[in-house]
Amino acid sequence: MHRLSLLLAFSLLPATARAETIYVTNEKAGTISVIDGATLKVTATWPVGKRPRGLLLSRDGKYLYVCASDANAVQVIDRASGKVVADLPSGEDPEQFALSVDGRMLFAANERDAAVTAIDVPSKSVAFQLVVGVEPEGMATSPDGTTVISTSETDNSIHWIDLASRSDVAVTEVGARPRHAEFTTDGKQLWVSAEIGGDVSVIDVASRKVTDRITFAPPGVLGSTIMPVGVNFTPDRKTALVALGRGNSIAFVDVASRKVTGYVPVGGRVWHLAISVDGRRAFTANGLTNDVSVVDIASRKVVATIPVDKAPWGVVIAE
Repeated sequence: MHRLSLLLAFSLLPATARAETIYVTNEKAGTISVIDGATLKVTATWPVGKRPRGLLLSRDGKYLYVCASDANAVQVIDRASGKVVADLPSGEDPEQFALSVDGRMLFAANERDAAVTAIDVPSKSVAFQLVVGVEPEGMATSPDGTTVISTSETDNSIHWIDLASRSDVAVTEVGARPRHAEFTTDGKQLWVSAEIGGDVSVIDVASRKVTDRITFAPPGVLGSTIMPVGVNFTPDRKTALVALGRGNSIAFVDVASRKVTGYVPVGGRVWHLAISVDGRRAFTANGLTNDVSVVDIASRKVVATIPVDKAPWGVVIAE
């Protein structure tokens, strides 16, 4: 066969899945499901602390950090062995957390303490604790590493924590019961989901003011079930994917125009999602159907459903 014919033949073959691993916290099972990105099969189930929720990957990719909410700890899991190798002091009921840009500090939202606990990872000690609004949950670190955001569910607001002074320097009102905060890659915008408000606030970081509110209306879905929680951006920065909770779907939002461009039905009560590094697939944690939906982003279709343990909540992807 001629070289040109060979090249054409190979170009028509389906793209090979990246060598990635998907990790999912299962809130009611006290486990983490490990999914192979090539086969889309669960390869292991790791026991962790009670009621695992928030999940992060360490900057060097060697460890997972998990909020074991009812164990009042942030646990460090060695990815190679699947074993919990440390419990970090985190305050009462850690829900979600954020990682500093250099990876040396974790910021955990303590729902029962109404506080944010800053954990020095190398020394496994508390660096400082700061009282914020009532029922803090969502956490985010600005790309420049200067600011940490905490969402306060009961206060319907977000708190801006200045890391240099270790102080709460500003409050911005958002929709009812804010659950998740996500900075755009350039750090100019902050997107905050409101579970009860049913919307996502887009905040200008420079002014700390809400400039847009995005609402959702998936076809055939009752408005009262639309509860936005997880927000993530595609690697090209053009599209945001929003998990709509009991609306059992995810929304596609054009970042530039802030317009919803489509919806994809997924499993029951989709709380959080993660996007692969190449931007081709999204993985959603569906808490009521105990599974993960795999969404092809280009075609906007579910291409696989992966059964996991009870009440999946958080999800991250590692290469």
